[in-house]
Amino acid sequence: MLWGLLALAVLATGFVVAIHFGFKAPRVEETQEPSDFGMNFRQVSVPTAHGKTLYGWWLVPESEGAPNVVLLHGWGANAGIMLPLAAPLYRAGFNVLLVDARGHGRSPADGYSAMPKFAEDAGAAVDWLHKHSNGSVALMGHSVGAAAVLLEASRRDDITAVISIASFAHPEALMQRWLAKLRIPRPIARAVLRYIEWVIGYRFDAIAPVHTIRQVAAPVLLVHGDADRAVPVSDFEEITASRDPVKDETLLVGGAHHGSIDKIEAHADVLVRFLKRAG
Repeated sequence: MLWGLLALAVLATGFVVAIHFGFKAPRVEETQEPSDFGMNFRQVSVPTAHGKTLYGWWLVPESEGAPNVVLLHGWGANAGIMLPLAAPLYRAGFNVLLVDARGHGRSPADGYSAMPKFAEDAGAAVDWLHKHSNGSVALMGHSVGAAAVLLEASRRDDITAVISIASFAHPEALMQRWLAKLRIPRPIARAVLRYIEWVIGYRFDAIAPVHTIRQVAAPVLLVHGDADRAVPVSDFEEITASRDPVKDETLLVGGAHHGSIDKIEAHADVLVRFLKRAG
């Protein structure tokens, strides 16, 4: 009996360790800075949850009272990866705040990484801007950051617009696809998913973009690449079906893969026009 309990404890411990290791975000620091793109900036520290501070860049094109855009990267990425999207916004007269989410780039770790934490960090960036700028604030995110900005915007009323780039529709479906590729048996996969919900403190249904977009008061632009294999176009179509067709818009970019920031940048005029229409 005792040996059986010990064996079960060892298996349970291995199960938990494997999950946390498997879902650990890789840390990659920036190799470029805004000055490489000809943009004026200053490095900032943005307070977030649990006493942590986010590493960030505030790009200010010397426009008093200009509108602000928070840019949030995706899983295992950093603020530097978003600079090609920041540049056209900066040239259009927007103040742009880029931050590294906790556990990414140059920001400190805070236990596990998860989409709701990305959302908290997006909210911290919004709060910081309200203290340091009198302009309006919009949110833009990519991948996990795209889902996070929809979640954060769904629970506040001080966001003027949201641009969600390459978001998944539902976190459970996303992880089911990933676990299926690893050939994880379904009973174990279900246990993994329920454990992750317990760890992050949210039911997947409550934070799924296909649901949160309905709760966003601000206009939303959904952007996706038609060659995206990490998050298939069917996810984009699922979120699109849930949007408000009166206020929300869509942009499907031909030939763009999940990380094709350059191809999204080629449509920067669409993003800028959307933000300007939103005020």
